[in-house]
Amino acid sequence: MESRSMSTDTLPAAAKTSDLVIRDADPSDIAAITAIYRHHVLTGTASFEEIPPSETEITNRFDAIRGYGLPYLVALRGDVVVGYCYASLYRPRSAYRHTVENSIYVAPGCIGNGIGAALMAALLERCEAGPWRQMVAAIGDSKNHASIALHRKFGFDMTGTFHNVGYKFGKWLDSVMMQRPLGSDKPLIPGPADK
Repeated sequence: MESRSMSTDTLPAAAKTSDLVIRDADPSDIAAITAIYRHHVLTGTASFEEIPPSETEITNRFDAIRGYGLPYLVALRGDVVVGYCYASLYRPRSAYRHTVENSIYVAPGCIGNGIGAALMAALLERCEAGPWRQMVAAIGDSKNHASIALHRKFGFDMTGTFHNVGYKFGKWLDSVMMQRPLGSDKPLIPGPADK
């Protein structure tokens, strides 16, 4: 798989920083992605996973997402992966084929520097260019104010909260649901499901 680097000239305005590049993720990024996710699994409630997945499992997830033609992106400063994001299928049933769910993770020590916003802008741009009509976010923990604010900044509406559905670090956690349309110029009725 060829790795393409997106120049800062072609990035959405929110993704432009003096030294940040967003590009398609490739297999050489898996170790860094695994390390970033491991940190969030072990220290935070953005993910309800309790045991960090191995590089092999992250590779399997990466391949599945890319196999559906969905975007999987990394943010780099120099040659260091400082964050990543992807869109995954919201649900496997065919009626949901035009709805995706986002995930964004930033490396420890890099949070609060605009990397999440740059990744979100690039992910939305990619998804709006595709056949998808809605993006949803399942935000772990209703106290994850930074993630909720990031999604609001990019036009996501709060659609609901599942209360006390996760249990991690000895406490019950909510899951906040947010949603945003993708591309208002797309036909109202999507084509039939592939058989």
